[in-house]
Amino acid sequence: MPSFADTTATQVFGQPLRAQWEVFLDEHRGALHDCLTGLTEEQARRRLVPSRTTLLGLVKHATFVEQVWFEEAITCRSRTEIGIPATPDESFILDDGDTIASVQRAHREACAASRRRTSELGLDDLLRGNRRGPLPLRWVYLHVLRELAQHCGHADILREQLLDA
Repeated sequence: MPSFADTTATQVFGQPLRAQWEVFLDEHRGALHDCLTGLTEEQARRRLVPSRTTLLGLVKHATFVEQVWFEEAITCRSRTEIGIPATPDESFILDDGDTIASVQRAHREACAASRRRTSELGLDDLLRGNRRGPLPLRWVYLHVLRELAQHCGHADILREQLLDA
């Protein structure tokens, strides 16, 4: 079972906006997932910047992002109920048991759950479980796409630093 869509952004050029957004989301989800490919566990955990940002932490945070926007916001369950950190900063914290394989698996599972939860929703459907108040799915898609794009850029730079070191 493929984790991310085989369709590329160029293949959905003339399709409805929702199809385009979902492919762009999946491309960025896949890029973050794959930023760990070929790295050692030490490289994935290595801190190259003063913040908690590591490549493994970025993918773990991306899993948190999926759960905040496509579980908390849709189901209206609290972060405590879902079992995720209370804040974005905490989502970068790595546990001793976090490995490339376990973090990638959790990320794939969260992305698949996000796709399932949004599949029956329309772009104008309101997601009521966010602290900002009700937000339409279209806004959430754009917000998540922006966040994933930023983190893909972070991952590119960190990976370049690791592999050029």
